[in-house]
Amino acid sequence: MIEHHLRVHPSSSRLPREGQLAWKIAEFALGKPPIDEDVAEMAACRVVDNAAVALAAINRGPVASARAMALAHPRSGGATLIGLPEATSVHAEWAAWANGAAVRELDFHDTFLAADYAHPGDTIPPLIATAQQCGRDGTQLLGAIAVAYEVHVALTKAISLHKHKKDHVGHLLPAVTAGLGALLDLPVEVLYHAINQSVHLAFSTRQSRKGEITSWKAFVPAYAGKTAIEAADRAMRGEGAPNPVYEGEDSVIAWMLDGPSASYTVWLPAPDEPPRGILETFTKAHSAEYQAQALIDLAFAVREKVDLARVKEVVLHTSNHTHAVIGTGSNDPQKFDPEASRETLDHSIMYILAVALEDGRWHHEDSYTRERAARPSTVALWRKIRTVEDDSWERRYHDSDPGKRAFGGRLEIVLDDGTRVIEEKAVADAHPNGAAPWIWPDYVRKFENLAGDMMAPDEAARFLTSVCRLGELTADEVRVLNPRLPEGVVSPTRPTGEGVFDWSLP
Repeated sequence: MIEHHLRVHPSSSRLPREGQLAWKIAEFALGKPPIDEDVAEMAACRVVDNAAVALAAINRGPVASARAMALAHPRSGGATLIGLPEATSVHAEWAAWANGAAVRELDFHDTFLAADYAHPGDTIPPLIATAQQCGRDGTQLLGAIAVAYEVHVALTKAISLHKHKKDHVGHLLPAVTAGLGALLDLPVEVLYHAINQSVHLAFSTRQSRKGEITSWKAFVPAYAGKTAIEAADRAMRGEGAPNPVYEGEDSVIAWMLDGPSASYTVWLPAPDEPPRGILETFTKAHSAEYQAQALIDLAFAVREKVDLARVKEVVLHTSNHTHAVIGTGSNDPQKFDPEASRETLDHSIMYILAVALEDGRWHHEDSYTRERAARPSTVALWRKIRTVEDDSWERRYHDSDPGKRAFGGRLEIVLDDGTRVIEEKAVADAHPNGAAPWIWPDYVRKFENLAGDMMAPDEAARFLTSVCRLGELTADEVRVLNPRLPEGVVSPTRPTGEGVFDWSLP
């Protein structure tokens, strides 16, 4: 690995392009690094994971809305939409928009946690869409996915966005753009400008994940994918972009991150060194914010030891992120509101623990219904739960050794007679360091559980077989990679006539 030092440079210093992070990312992305077999297998797993959660969300409101917008932009020979036949194709950036929203809607796919947070699987929809429209094959698509994951992981390790209340898609956009550069084999200078453009447009506030959380949480990675494709297109036409986007005296580090005196170190693979960042990422067995994964598993394990009717208080000792983002440290009253949106409940560890303790199961729909949230016993237990930031769990969260990182916490349940039941869990069972790390059969099972009843068995088999051969697919096979559902299952399958984009349509 090569370390790249990053700091602010005054305009008068005229920092050479070759010394800028955007250029170094572009050079790495275009180096055609070798792809290890285990990396290829995990990339295939994540394509299946994305499809599973997208199909499970296929007719939810935000997903249908995104799809209707995309369908208003048809293109012969374009990109396909998850769930629809390949004969229905749209412009690649709009397929990235619709498919990206579908993948993100249930908050049920992969994650990476370090200095910041990430859902690297969000890089996949725009890469597949662009590969389909531009006639790229499976080898090129696989390489692009590995590159995008590597850049996403590297930036997430090096630069904290949430510290400055910036949303984590600030790292997603340059990662997608790097993957597009690898996919399309762009010249370094062209990709450099596309990355500058992407980073310039990537920054937004974390209000999208606070208070009354809305469907924008699902749309923002879709926006990132669409914007990255547009940035690449613009750069390919010879246009430049604001630069240096990280190091400039009026740019990202100086005004959106740690300021003019800040410095960071970003590690990227050396030439001919295989990208392996995807293997540090992890998916979800439960449809909830990742910090809740280990704690849901912990609640399942401890519930048989406790009479919930006798609970006086529940205290979760955990990391800063869990406490401040989904715990009582957020100071969000909405996180205790039975009328809150699904997106808000998904970011309330107090609600999640209450339901997991009562039910001993977690379901992507049943666990979030209005009726479930309003159950009197749940509300009573919910309001007895609080979180505490714990220094030891915070240190474990940021451990430099991936084998020692912990994303769980210690649960202390106090009963009415003063008895304390204390249990802890460092990582989710499905995590690479967990009790049952997920491999290909687990991803297939998740796909079958979420989407098996929706599609014909031969189509499910076709899709899984294709993904298993991801790196060997021809361009024509990539063109039909997305899974299809029977006619009539997906709604809408055409523009709705309700938005600006299809205003003139009948």
